[in-house]
Amino acid sequence: MRKFFLLASVLLLSVPGVARAEMAPDELVRKTADEILVEIKAHRDIYANDYAKLYKMADEKVLLHFDFRRMSQWVLGRFWKEATPEQRERFTSEFRDLLVGTYSQALLNYTDQKIVYLPVQRKPDDTEVTVKTEVKQTGGQPNIPIHYSFYKNKDNAWKVYDITIEGVSLVTNYRSVYATKIREKGMDALIAEITDNNKQKRAAGSAKK
Repeated sequence: MRKFFLLASVLLLSVPGVARAEMAPDELVRKTADEILVEIKAHRDIYANDYAKLYKMADEKVLLHFDFRRMSQWVLGRFWKEATPEQRERFTSEFRDLLVGTYSQALLNYTDQKIVYLPVQRKPDDTEVTVKTEVKQTGGQPNIPIHYSFYKNKDNAWKVYDITIEGVSLVTNYRSVYATKIREKGMDALIAEITDNNKQKRAAGSAKK
């Protein structure tokens, strides 16, 4: 999963802006990619030595364009219906932190790969759309396809609910892993495991100061 987030993260982490909600998904991906790369290049050393700042930056920017509750619901599948409201809230919060932390680490490892934006097929009244991109590799290696699944929410803003790289869906990947853990140990044990992993990542970042 590390390569998944390393390549995907640089495209959808963006700076705040009300006008973004009105952008078409492909325009949103293109403009925000340019801006986040400038941010990382300018402050890489600062973020590398202070994970708190790195996580804060990523947390603020990721939340703008991802629907974590919808992603959490799809990741849990049938277990979402079986979970209590309190378990749903805890899982969504910890899953969000997991993705933010993973994105943060991936950003520090980004090495200026070129991004190719493919044409988007979308009708004016569509409420779901897939933005397809490719990351160019060096040494003659084939491009890596990354697809972003968007939907338009009730506020008329486009939100990401899944990312697919080389045919592997983020939602499907986590659903398979988490379903096994829930069947073996239960929902509370899964949430506790994710919580512990998140704490360890943050503790490791604090130790770098």
